[in-house]
Amino acid sequence: MTRLYNKQTGALIGPITDDQLRDLIDLLVEESADDRDYYVDRDTLDYLEENQVDAELLALLRKHVPEEGEGIDIEWRDEPA
Repeated sequence: MTRLYNKQTGALIGPITDDQLRDLIDLLVEESADDRDYYVDRDTLDYLEENQVDAELLALLRKHVPEEGEGIDIEWRDEPA
């Protein structure tokens, strides 16, 4: 199972499906082949929405990305179910 975390705080954002993870990997910038984290702000959420990312993933991220100011760094981890 893949779960998203707030990289700064370590707080669990929530579990995501393989398809949702694939969307993040395909649409967001990775700094290396081993990269598992992304910076997400309101502009990023708008970009994901424009590219028809799953509504449940967007809703999950929107709960954790501040309305104003800076975004957050998220990271994904494969973990046992």
